[in-house]
Amino acid sequence: MELIVKLILGYLLGSISGSMVMGKLKGIDIRQMGSGNAGGTNAFRTMGIAFSLGVVLIDILKGYIAVTFIPLLHLKGLLVANTIEIELLHVICGMGVVIGHVYPIFHEFKGGKGAGTMVGVLAVLFPTYLTICLPIWLAILILSGYVGLSTMIVGILLPICTHIFYPNGIYSPFGFFSVIIALFIIYTHRSNIYRMINGNENRFEKAMIFRKNT
Repeated sequence: MELIVKLILGYLLGSISGSMVMGKLKGIDIRQMGSGNAGGTNAFRTMGIAFSLGVVLIDILKGYIAVTFIPLLHLKGLLVANTIEIELLHVICGMGVVIGHVYPIFHEFKGGKGAGTMVGVLAVLFPTYLTICLPIWLAILILSGYVGLSTMIVGILLPICTHIFYPNGIYSPFGFFSVIIALFIIYTHRSNIYRMINGNENRFEKAMIFRKNT
């Protein structure tokens, strides 16, 4: 019962879309602009840096809140005490908030791709991974110009880093979570894969500093 309740709470929190919140303030629907994705990259391309920073901060914050506070909740009359292993609760809440971000019940199940929210989750559960992989993400972006490719590669690195650096490695609730999330990130970026294969994926030209200087 506790797992189900906290999974749902994580999902509902994840369903609060940063791009939709910022869009309400601006009187726009980001899903009707650019690629139609309710994430930070589309927000940046269509609305600029200030708007996209607001989107990303909200999405990261909800991931952070989901795994920091929801596992510790005691809901009077429903949950008497935390009876589930805390690591498993962290994983369940993390999974719930990411699914909510991608398939938000408040916004017709049309959300982002989960990367920003995962940063908030991993900042709590596995900060070592972010220390290693954020520079890798940035390097791939600078060299290729593809945000989606950068995100998918560091997503694939998550279970590898988990096996090497995380306590109990891949054979833990978080290890299972890392594999599922890696596959999920690839799935949510499937349209990026198709566009890269077809040669019509948008590049983040401003990030390609070496190409710019040549």
